[in-house]
Amino acid sequence: MGSIKKDVRILLVGDALVGKTSLILSLVSEEFAEEVPSKAEEITIPADVTPEHVPTHIVDYSAKDQDDTMLEEEVSKASVICVVYSVIDEDSIQRLTTYWLPLMRSLLGDEHRTPVILVGNKVDLADYPTLESILPIMNDFSEVETCVECSARTLKNISEVFYYAQKAVLHPTAPVYNPEEKELTSMAKKALTRIFKICDMDNDALLSDTEVNQFQQKCFNAPLHPQALEDVKSIVSRHTSDGIINNAISLKGFLFLHTLFIQKGRHETTWTVLRKFGYDDNLQLTNDFIAPRIHVGPGSTTELTHQGYQFLANLFTKYDEDQDGCLRPEELQHLFSTCPFMPWGLDVNNTVATNADGWITSSGYMAQWTLTTLLDVPRTLEFLAYLGYHFQHDSQLSAVHVTRDKKIDLEKRQTTRNVFRCHVLGAKSVGKTSFLQGVLRRNLRYVATLNRQHLSNFTINTVQVYGQEKYLLLHEVDVSMSEVLTPTELDCDVACLLYDVTNPRTFEFCARMYLKHFIDCKIPTLVVACKAEHPEVRQDYDLTPAQFCQRYRLPPPQHFTCMDTINWDIYIKLATMAAYPNLKRLVHMLLVHQRPLWLEERISHMRDLYTDENKLYFHLGFGAAALAALSFAVYKIVHTYR
Repeated sequence: MGSIKKDVRILLVGDALVGKTSLILSLVSEEFAEEVPSKAEEITIPADVTPEHVPTHIVDYSAKDQDDTMLEEEVSKASVICVVYSVIDEDSIQRLTTYWLPLMRSLLGDEHRTPVILVGNKVDLADYPTLESILPIMNDFSEVETCVECSARTLKNISEVFYYAQKAVLHPTAPVYNPEEKELTSMAKKALTRIFKICDMDNDALLSDTEVNQFQQKCFNAPLHPQALEDVKSIVSRHTSDGIINNAISLKGFLFLHTLFIQKGRHETTWTVLRKFGYDDNLQLTNDFIAPRIHVGPGSTTELTHQGYQFLANLFTKYDEDQDGCLRPEELQHLFSTCPFMPWGLDVNNTVATNADGWITSSGYMAQWTLTTLLDVPRTLEFLAYLGYHFQHDSQLSAVHVTRDKKIDLEKRQTTRNVFRCHVLGAKSVGKTSFLQGVLRRNLRYVATLNRQHLSNFTINTVQVYGQEKYLLLHEVDVSMSEVLTPTELDCDVACLLYDVTNPRTFEFCARMYLKHFIDCKIPTLVVACKAEHPEVRQDYDLTPAQFCQRYRLPPPQHFTCMDTINWDIYIKLATMAAYPNLKRLVHMLLVHQRPLWLEERISHMRDLYTDENKLYFHLGFGAAALAALSFAVYKIVHTYR
């Protein structure tokens, strides 16, 4: 990937006595030196005194003091090469095409992209203009950006020489314009088309006056004056068909404007736009633009912020052309048309919620971004850049929140996290796929129709936890009896161990996994009995599942079926356990409040999560709660009458 130039190195070459050194000295001293050395020392002009605010190094060349090897080295380091000739010396002009320009190509390659400026010196001594004889040279050598005639003696156009040299580096022609075809390069068209789509906020393929002014504000920090905007549209209308439609600028008109800017020598206008949208000198998005640094410490996770969700929601609305709350495949392609590739494969339709046609719903779309942000935040940051997050925000970092260390959550017994990760483990064929698809509210009949090759090891959906919407991410961990779980496979907020009630050899897997990996850690664990619509057989293990859970102080086994309707209650319990790992203490806090129906239902979830040993404490909690409520009421009455 290329980069944006942070400084400019200008090399002056040419025949002896054409005035290369005099040009440099006249620029620096602002007066003509009658006596000059054979070669000037390298000069550095600070950024604050250059028109483009970039440090500039000016390097002289002398055939008398330097050999061919030294020349080759200087040419390779140069950002731009000024080939100086004398306008009063025909031999000097001819050697531009017979020696100097071919030499540059031989040293840099025929297709080199180092810009060249032709500098005609001693114009004060010329009897007639010579630019007409130079124009054919510019046509034959595409690397020549421009030609400037000047005089070191009278100082005419001296500053312009170095300004155009600097401009040729910072706003080069070659990447954006093809002079032979007299049109934008394909790379420039692609970049500007992406910018147009980002700025087209209502997705009508036109830039309205409001959208144009938003674009102007972003790129140039000021809107266009209404009359200036009308003048621009008038120019586009006169020179292009369909450049203006319904008094708005089309993509064709937008590209024409940038072609016109370059043809008029206003390269900086187009380059300002390109750089505001993250492009470097080679029309690639810079690494800093697509991959800003973000630090995620141990125990922390990454979630989307309100700004991030709002941007993505607006993007969904923009491309949901029929406003049906889903994205058809064509709409999804249009949404990601500003990206270099489609980030989502066919498995996404089995990872998040879709409609009956398999199209991603609004909630499924948000869930997929939530999943990506949790598992691969660099990918989220990258695609936010592609999708135009910078158009309305300074950096995509404002779209992502890094949560605090989970250890702190455990110490404080509360969390602000909204996304929780549940690892699902079980022996082969116990129903892990159905369990994962169940969180998408898909029953067994629907799951049977899915293409197994398009299934994902992840599913994610929202779950209500005490009236708050949380994301529950299920991850099927592929592990056998002999394998050891890696730290990554153990990195979750809650573990779910599945067994098949119809297969007597499946609970042993759950027991061994728990005793091997979870017994000594603080990860809440829930045992789930799958295929509960069938009669349960005795498991080939020393303890029954219920006895095992009681012995190790786990919640009793939860029965799950998805034959017709989904046992959604289990997902609420998993999300609750993940959000409140210190659940027993939380219950006592909740019980001091009146128990409306919604609380009664939620307490029933919590009661099911208790061991028999702790149920006594659950009931005793009501007495303590009532006493606490009465004490608080007495305190308030006494305090009121003091």
